[in-house]
Amino acid sequence: QVRLQESGPGLVKPSQTLSLTCTVSGGSITSGNYYWSWIRQPPGKGLEWMGAIAYSGNTYYRSSLKSRTSISRDTSKNQFTLQLSSVTPEDTAVYYCTSGLGTDTDYLYRGQGTQVTVSS
Repeated sequence: QVRLQESGPGLVKPSQTLSLTCTVSGGSITSGNYYWSWIRQPPGKGLEWMGAIAYSGNTYYRSSLKSRTSISRDTSKNQFTLQLSSVTPEDTAVYYCTSGLGTDTDYLYRGQGTQVTVSS
């Protein structure tokens, strides 16, 4: 079974860059037809798909976040990483890494999530 685990700082200051890493076990991020995504859930709101990196290495981003988002991967460590620049308090959310067959909030596997708060 595929397992995902998010890691990264829980507190980020405004204007800084948020960086989270997802470590995958039980499956390779370069095999199959999976898309490895980041989604988030702000307080009191629904899930929001942010972007994904495909098994091929191609990347896809939500249009409203594209200018601030970068997703990359380290195949030697079976990890993929989210970087979100110029954060504001509106980026405060629980961040999840997921694996699925598309670029949306439907997923097959999901990490437990990590709370990220943007505050000075």
